[in-house]
Amino acid sequence: MPDTATFSYSFATLQQLAEDVLKHARDKGATACEVDVSEGFGQSVGVRCDEVETIEFNRDKGIGITIYAGQRKGYASTSDFSSQALRETVEAALDIARFTAEDDCAGLADAALMAKDGPDLDLYHPWALTVEDAIETARRCEQAAFDTSPLVSNSEGASVSTQQAHFVSANSLGFMGGYPTSRHYISCSVIAGEQESMQRDDWYTTRRSAAQLDDPALVGRTAAERAVARLGGRKVGTGEFPVLFEAPLAAGLIGSLVHAASGGALYRKSSFLLDQLGKRVMPEFVNISERPHIPRGLGSSAFDSDGVATRDREVVTAGVLQGYFLSAYTARKLGMQTTGNAGGSHNLIVEPGALDLGGLLARMGRGLLVTELLGQGINYVTGDYSRGAAGFWVEDGRIAYPVEEITIAGNLKAMLAGIVAIGNDVHVRGSKQTGSILIDRMTVAGE
Repeated sequence: MPDTATFSYSFATLQQLAEDVLKHARDKGATACEVDVSEGFGQSVGVRCDEVETIEFNRDKGIGITIYAGQRKGYASTSDFSSQALRETVEAALDIARFTAEDDCAGLADAALMAKDGPDLDLYHPWALTVEDAIETARRCEQAAFDTSPLVSNSEGASVSTQQAHFVSANSLGFMGGYPTSRHYISCSVIAGEQESMQRDDWYTTRRSAAQLDDPALVGRTAAERAVARLGGRKVGTGEFPVLFEAPLAAGLIGSLVHAASGGALYRKSSFLLDQLGKRVMPEFVNISERPHIPRGLGSSAFDSDGVATRDREVVTAGVLQGYFLSAYTARKLGMQTTGNAGGSHNLIVEPGALDLGGLLARMGRGLLVTELLGQGINYVTGDYSRGAAGFWVEDGRIAYPVEEITIAGNLKAMLAGIVAIGNDVHVRGSKQTGSILIDRMTVAGE
């Protein structure tokens, strides 16, 4: 276990608190119990136009308790770690359970599926960053943006954040696990142009280890270059065209796939991927893997929020949907086995293609490169997709001019099936890693 002396509570103390909760629940007659104990802290600094705008410190802790009384479930939480508060919270969860309706699918996951000795995922890399150093880093990031071009006229600020946490999850089947984590972040958002012709854009980097963050000056320069490139934006004529989703936005498309293939949407029959398991939902060249045990991975986890051990698996192979994203509860609802995805997906890796962004533009020829999406116009029941967008119009495989105030529309089922190519321009920012994704056609509504 790495050194966690900077926390207010030791890992052993979190374990003891979890054991105390389980004992209280057992003594009060609960048939099953699960508990999550956590503590976290961090700091964030914001600078705007070279002036310190915000200095924030956060520290929090909490215990969440789920009690089962037969097939009835109750939940309560507290931020008070005293023995009396633990007993009262257990009793509150049990009272709630007694007055809820029975649910045949309620209960802990099977004991045989619980995680035991999980791998060390190397997720804890504290950043010994003083406030003064954080301010200097943010200033360097923002100044690099201003130095990039005289067209950068204003700033929405640069920020530096570092967060640390540790937790213990346990249940009455004997499972107990937990570990410390860290996450660090540098961002910059600037404005280019003046008066009626202004555009904004941003860029950020986030990692478990500060040593893996992009250079602050690179973050600032990238934000500035993106904002300047958007000056002079215009609408385009309405029609059907190929659409290329830049890598950070393409991760959202994969997120839509996860949502539609998740147990909650499936058992409620509110997914366009109903009954698609084992069927081709994407082109044959598309492969998506789930890799929960990547060292320092932003989506890495040895177990899910049910305590079930995570494992490597193939989600999409040669375009065929191989698995859903199921918790113990949603799996029972569907008459299936949990996939260890209570709480979400873990490091989804979309196999990259051979082309970088420039190669994808050349492959597209004529169409729309989308770099920003607005609104949440997605209907997961039907798959209908319609969102405001901005980006660049492409002619002869090259960016011709910036585009704004347009809408792109299609159907997610058709969009996933209509993927033409996937780039190798991957930006590691979260639990879903993909390059830019080229879709064969969507409706672009402009003038």
